[in-house]
Amino acid sequence: MADYDLEALSLGELKKMQKDVAKAISTYEDRQRAEARAKVEALARDLGYSLAELVGTETKSSRAPTAAKYRHPENPALTWSGRGRKPQWFVEALAAGKTATDLAIN
Repeated sequence: MADYDLEALSLGELKKMQKDVAKAISTYEDRQRAEARAKVEALARDLGYSLAELVGTETKSSRAPTAAKYRHPENPALTWSGRGRKPQWFVEALAAGKTATDLAIN
């Protein structure tokens, strides 16, 4: 390891060195993480599984799905909960003179 006389370095040189050290730490951590992942994937493969099968790739939804409040007048398969962006069929029905209560599910 090289010895540095930090007192002899300028502020710009010290900041560059700081940036280089931070980058070296980051890439070191990335390499260690990749190496650990490769080892775990190899172990899973030796046991006849994929890593995705063992750890699961599903994410839990933070919010339960909401019941539909509105239904398309001609196609009952199209529904909308009333949350988020209005679907095109809802906007078109409103433009055609329908009201939200006309489209509401009773």
